[in-house]
Amino acid sequence: MALIDFGGIKEEVITREEFPLVKAQRVLENEIVAILGYGPQGQGQSLNLRDNGINVIVYQRKGGKGWSDAIHDGWVEGKNLYSEIDEVMQQASIVQYLLSDAGQKEQWHTVKKNLRKGQALHFSHGFSVVFKEQTGVIPPPDVDVILVAPKGAGRTVRSNYLTGSGINASYAVYQDATGRAHQRAVALGIAIGSGYLFATTFEREVYSDLTGERGVLMGAIAGVMKAQYDTLRAMGHSPSEAFNETVEEATQSLYPLIGKNGMDWMFASCSTTAQRGALDWSKRFETAVKPLFELLYRNVQEGLETKRVLDACGVPDYRAKLQKELDEWKNSEMWRAGAVVRSLRPENQKND
Repeated sequence: MALIDFGGIKEEVITREEFPLVKAQRVLENEIVAILGYGPQGQGQSLNLRDNGINVIVYQRKGGKGWSDAIHDGWVEGKNLYSEIDEVMQQASIVQYLLSDAGQKEQWHTVKKNLRKGQALHFSHGFSVVFKEQTGVIPPPDVDVILVAPKGAGRTVRSNYLTGSGINASYAVYQDATGRAHQRAVALGIAIGSGYLFATTFEREVYSDLTGERGVLMGAIAGVMKAQYDTLRAMGHSPSEAFNETVEEATQSLYPLIGKNGMDWMFASCSTTAQRGALDWSKRFETAVKPLFELLYRNVQEGLETKRVLDACGVPDYRAKLQKELDEWKNSEMWRAGAVVRSLRPENQKND
């Protein structure tokens, strides 16, 4: 492991230099990896593993989008693509449980009855194991229970791999029944294309992940953008001006620069007017929002957020209700304006 200083705190991380792909391939050469669920993570991770020479088979319920995606991606029914969990688990030595969190609860009885001594049960999220009182997911003691959680969407896991950049991931060992759990986890992390791996626990992963998704990764940023957009519109600004000042400049100019160079660089590189205002108001936003983040974290820790997810996703008409919520965002003035703004970007203009 490499010891790296993160802002004054030294952490041990695993890089591709010390654990190269060839080493991961050796660790996994006699393993058969079953991917349960061909959603975004299942798709991204399975394709990366396949490209890296790992023996992979896939389970996906037949007839839906996931099944058609798998066929499109070159998985062959009866050879390495199956519509029954039992079929893949009987062949597998490592089972990557990548169904949705609600799906993991629903299918756990089938998965559990097919687990064999010495297999590894792999997760990319700590949800089901940490909140076992709600999900019922309690692995038997004779299997390895490991986690590799890419810090990005499944589509990014794939696209970053294809461009050669990789994506960082956390890893954890919850249960080591074989003495090989750690090596299996790290090898899988490298083989799915991780840039580097940092240690966590199932608990820390799910607490930070659920907080992040509801916070600055999506929930908070969507809410803050809408609040600013609505304020500008109420003050008489046009939709295009409000959207450009709220979203377009952020995503197309500032955020990529922050990602590349850091917030300190961004503060130092903007105009003195923007610099002074941003520095002063950042503290006010921090003071205003901090209590909300503390409440959010407590809700995650106490299982309120996971209960809400399982309750909501478990009802028969969930997809219809979800589509209604998504349509409200899509059909709002703000995001209809955004669709037009995106279409006017130079790269989206047709050349005459």
